[in-house]
Amino acid sequence: MAILTFLISLAGATMFLLFAVRMVRTGIERSYGASFQRLLTGTGNQLQAGGVGIGMALVLQSSAAVTLLATGFAAGGYLAFPAGLAIVLGGDFGSALIIQILSFKLDWLVPVLLAVGGYLFVKTEGKKARQAGRILLGIAFILISLRFLREAMDPIRDSAFLPAVAGYLARDYITAFLVGAGLAFVMHSSVAAILMCVTLVQIGALPFAAGLSLVLGANFGSGFIPVWLSRGMSQSARRIPFANLGLRGSWAMICLLAMNAPFAAGMLGEAPGGQMLIYVHLAFNGSLLLLALPLCGRIEPLMARLLPEPQAPEPSLSGRPVSALEPGVYGPPPQVLANLKRELLRMCDLVEAMFRPLADLYQTGDKEQIKALQALDPEVNDCLSGIRSYVADIPDEGFSKGELKQAREMVEYAIRLETAGDVAARRLAVLAGTLNKKNLRFSNEGWSEILHMHEAIMANMRLASNVLISDDLESARLLNLEKTELKRMERDSRKRHLKRLQRNERYSFDTSDIHLETLRALREFNSHVAAVSYPVLYQNGQLLETRLIEDMEAT
Repeated sequence: MAILTFLISLAGATMFLLFAVRMVRTGIERSYGASFQRLLTGTGNQLQAGGVGIGMALVLQSSAAVTLLATGFAAGGYLAFPAGLAIVLGGDFGSALIIQILSFKLDWLVPVLLAVGGYLFVKTEGKKARQAGRILLGIAFILISLRFLREAMDPIRDSAFLPAVAGYLARDYITAFLVGAGLAFVMHSSVAAILMCVTLVQIGALPFAAGLSLVLGANFGSGFIPVWLSRGMSQSARRIPFANLGLRGSWAMICLLAMNAPFAAGMLGEAPGGQMLIYVHLAFNGSLLLLALPLCGRIEPLMARLLPEPQAPEPSLSGRPVSALEPGVYGPPPQVLANLKRELLRMCDLVEAMFRPLADLYQTGDKEQIKALQALDPEVNDCLSGIRSYVADIPDEGFSKGELKQAREMVEYAIRLETAGDVAARRLAVLAGTLNKKNLRFSNEGWSEILHMHEAIMANMRLASNVLISDDLESARLLNLEKTELKRMERDSRKRHLKRLQRNERYSFDTSDIHLETLRALREFNSHVAAVSYPVLYQNGQLLETRLIEDMEAT
């Protein structure tokens, strides 16, 4: 019975720890996720890239998340292999620093974090304040889960079961290494897995030798997480997580043999407890970063041979998605609505392809790229025409009023997307060309504000696609909140721009018209994209008919 109670308590504490780590990461991603692309892709050299990786891991509390971000940007062609691998190696060291921070005795901080975080998350309406509350609550939950983990060991610490398992793992360090690797992979979090191992060593439930092998194994196992999660990406992008896995695995095995041999011979006696284990973890990741950074560029040819690009398709085959709508052919209502959603997703991809390069075009003014962007606008118009005709010809028989209304709502969103495409092609692209034709440049502050708005809209477009597919209420609410946040960003940027004009800053005067028109266009583009949330919110009673006060006493 004691063993069953122990296993249930251990599982509960572990799941709570995983939830807390994910909660912190979610809060940070929702607050600053739109800025991650600019931060990751703006690295100049491998040393700087390693520093960015450390910072990103400290923020996200997950080296696997950093690896997936780097792999995703590499898949899109925004990040080269050497810089991407350096970011990943820095992320591994950053996650080790997180473990050191969380291992301190911070139980006294839990009530403060719960009080402040709970107030910010429940009582405030601002996006940044709510997410800050989520982050503080997540940190408090991490500390509470570690306390639960320590308490879960109390009933079994004096039994014969735990010393037998601990003694076996201390003697057979290969098995302990494999157990640690499996634990990190199953938990999908090296931070959570290593924190659990450190806690077990600190309370005396595991000897240091067993904990050492478990931690080295967890370092190895954590390399499998991004390899598994990136299995659907291109081969060129997956070279980064595979290279990281090879480096971590090789170094972990070398350290395992080098450090366990003295223990097996009894040369070191009984080593210190959990804090020394953290130092070993830091030393492992720090030494790997220093040794592997100079090799990042040299590993690329080897990885290209091991993971070659698949053969390109025949030139006669087109990889461009075709329309999901076949005029005059209608199946059951669920199939018709699914076809409309597929076509709307194709339309979303076209609009996103038009909007994505605008930030670069404002800096380069490349005429060919502007023409290529504007050439996509007729395709978006054709999508709207096809959706409109398809819905207009839907037979009334077999379709309920609710299904016909849903089809009409999709037409309305298609009109919004077509208007958003016009904003990108006929206003923003033209403004980018005018800015460079007149050889003008925004002030540093003004350009930073526009860039942050562009990043936020890119994130909102991905969220809008999720809402379109899932009709998820929480995602729809989040998208609507993000729309309000972007309106605030536009308003604040306009006020700061006017203040710069009052200070007689030359760049602000020269680009004032273009700057203000860009802000208006970005806000309008985002409003059209976010409109997909309205039907979901309205159906669930989450949307007001008007913002006016209806019952106002006469004064």
